[in-house]
Amino acid sequence: MNHYSKRREALLYHAKPNPGKIQVVPTKKYATQRDLSLAYSPGVAEPCLEIAKDVNNVYKYTTKGNLVAVITNGTAVLGLGDIGPEASKPVMEGKGLLFKIFADIDVFDIEVDTKDVDAFVETVKKIAPTFGGINLEDIKAPESFEIERRLVEELNIPVMHDDQHGTAIISAAALLNAIELAEKNIENIKVVVSGAGSAALACANLYMLIGVKPENVTMFDKDGMLVQDREDLSVTQRKYAKDTEAIPLAEAIKGADVFLGLSVGNVLTPEMLLSMNNDPIVFAMANPTPEIDYELAISTREDVIMATGRSDNPNQVNNVLGFPYIFRGALDVRATTINEEMKMAAVVALAQLAKEPVPEQVNIAYGETKLNFGRDYIIPKPFDPRLIAVVAPAVAKAAMDSGVAKSPITDWDKYAEELLERLGNDNKMVRLLTNRAKTNPKRIVFAEADHLDVLKAAQIVHEEKIGIPILLGSKEIIEELKKEIEFDDELTIIDPKTDEEKGRRDRYAKVFWQARQRKGITEFEAQKWMRERNYFAAMMVNEGEADAMVTGYSRSYPSVVKPVMQLIGKAQGVTKIATTNMMLTKRGPIFLSDTAINPDPNAEDLAKIALMTAKTVRMFGIEPVLAMISFSNFGSASSPSANKVREAVAILHKNHPDLIVDGEVQSDFALNPEMLKKQFPFSKLAGKKVNTLIFPNLESANITYKLLKELNKIVSIGPIMLGLDKPVHLFQLGASVEEMVNMAAVAVVDAQEKEKRNKTAKLQR
Repeated sequence: MNHYSKRREALLYHAKPNPGKIQVVPTKKYATQRDLSLAYSPGVAEPCLEIAKDVNNVYKYTTKGNLVAVITNGTAVLGLGDIGPEASKPVMEGKGLLFKIFADIDVFDIEVDTKDVDAFVETVKKIAPTFGGINLEDIKAPESFEIERRLVEELNIPVMHDDQHGTAIISAAALLNAIELAEKNIENIKVVVSGAGSAALACANLYMLIGVKPENVTMFDKDGMLVQDREDLSVTQRKYAKDTEAIPLAEAIKGADVFLGLSVGNVLTPEMLLSMNNDPIVFAMANPTPEIDYELAISTREDVIMATGRSDNPNQVNNVLGFPYIFRGALDVRATTINEEMKMAAVVALAQLAKEPVPEQVNIAYGETKLNFGRDYIIPKPFDPRLIAVVAPAVAKAAMDSGVAKSPITDWDKYAEELLERLGNDNKMVRLLTNRAKTNPKRIVFAEADHLDVLKAAQIVHEEKIGIPILLGSKEIIEELKKEIEFDDELTIIDPKTDEEKGRRDRYAKVFWQARQRKGITEFEAQKWMRERNYFAAMMVNEGEADAMVTGYSRSYPSVVKPVMQLIGKAQGVTKIATTNMMLTKRGPIFLSDTAINPDPNAEDLAKIALMTAKTVRMFGIEPVLAMISFSNFGSASSPSANKVREAVAILHKNHPDLIVDGEVQSDFALNPEMLKKQFPFSKLAGKKVNTLIFPNLESANITYKLLKELNKIVSIGPIMLGLDKPVHLFQLGASVEEMVNMAAVAVVDAQEKEKRNKTAKLQR
């Protein structure tokens, strides 16, 4: 992707359909005049009076307790430097988005137009009554230290400069575990720091708290080693200045145990790494280019324990592991500050979590057979769903123990449940899905690549390394469209109708004819069909010349399903093909089946559809909890439709007693575990969170998923094909670019799973 194209995509993302990345959404009813009179005048006077009586009631009647200000003056924005408050706003909005999706914390971003420390502090103090917490962001050092120090002292709500403390907390957790693996004593380790900005200084300060001795830390900035006779050092930097003559980085690092990099790329050479002590710990966190390349480091020394700031390397030091959950815990006990005890609690919680057994969902997301505590896994992964329920309670408890919590938590089990409930309302599954696809990209045939939106989807799949697209269609049209969207990279383009493809077409036709000659297909018809792209694409997958196929953008579903059914066989043991749609709802992913294939399945078919769907749910790292949907609740009505659902449940209970499935049940009861438990305590679903709905017929499933998608703007991934022997997946007619990218990721993950299955089958034979 060239720079101009990437720039345009980034600008369009921020500008369309509405400018910016965050918005204010009402949380109360507002449909009637009565609602509005309660929301504003005259009803709003009542909470105002209660707050006037006791200011603490502001947490009871307003959003203050879940509202954080992300505040900057734009003097140190990412790698862009001093670009001003207005230019920093997209970054602050982005930080607000991360707060929301990882910890369900609401954010107002505030950009302050001053570089004067006094003016900045006074501004923040004056607006502080609005907020439950203050996140300082992208303020240059040394002013950032003074601003944070004063605000912490002068405000009675949590204040944290994440640029400093976020990296410090995550890397300190990694350091604790790395030292344990290296079997070293933290009091004796020698640390060399490249970088002396706010993040590096905060890391060094926190390392002191976990046991590193200050005399064992040597720090460098762009002008060299920090020594006492330098006159350009800040008060904080002078704390790490040596009372010796300056020596080069290459000299200082000899015999060092730890290298901490928060500076610029490639300053740590292989020779320097070789001069370090046994089992060197290297945290090379400059972005996008680390102080030493990960592959170069591990090829230079087998005993290195390495972390970077990059997601494509093991042990990513990512601030999103910390700040959302630190603020979550602080807000939930109404902490008056974020103190050292709370930061240390986050460090210890993160370090300990890396030692716990990893959920299958995380293994799947990162393409791992089994993540285990070790040199390549010293800190949790950013997608680990346990983070909120581990770090936030640790921070909250530390706030209580250190006496800064105004609203202590008494029921920790209930609190953990509430935290996990907050995780259900975003598109984490899409991130997990694409991340998993990237771990082992597969060749995907895009059978309609001469349509602009399909080509755009293929471009994203290629550039994001989700898969390796093969483009089918008119070469001339595809090349013209590539120019239009500035897609310069070379990809395989195939036009099945050209003479260039005659040899392959003839070969495919012969295989097709031999397979279907007793099912009404003549050799001439086989030749004709191989000129049609869906037949050609399916044969590419069948013959192992592609790993997966996606199609359906420009044609109706039935017309696209036909060639798939004719060419792609059923998986071993499967007698019924079906589809499921994964709906990314506020309560988490919900799978709906069958949304596209079987008009009126019988009881046995419904049982098979349920089993295939459960298998697919597990493919995404989720334990399936299935409700068999009807208009009837456990025999409350008798009809052919309700009776067959009841019979399907009986089949499943008899043959698959370990599967969590029940019905027939109405959809509202299925989705309300407390209501179901109260009315039907005998059900296997009582008190459980249903994540899979099996409908009695195609009509009800298809209508439901399309209503959810259009009325609630819920992201839908699917229909996902179930029961095929090969990874073939179909778009809905006129699917969006986003939907096609998601389906391509599903196709890659499906190909990965089928590859594993085939390898296992070969080994068993």
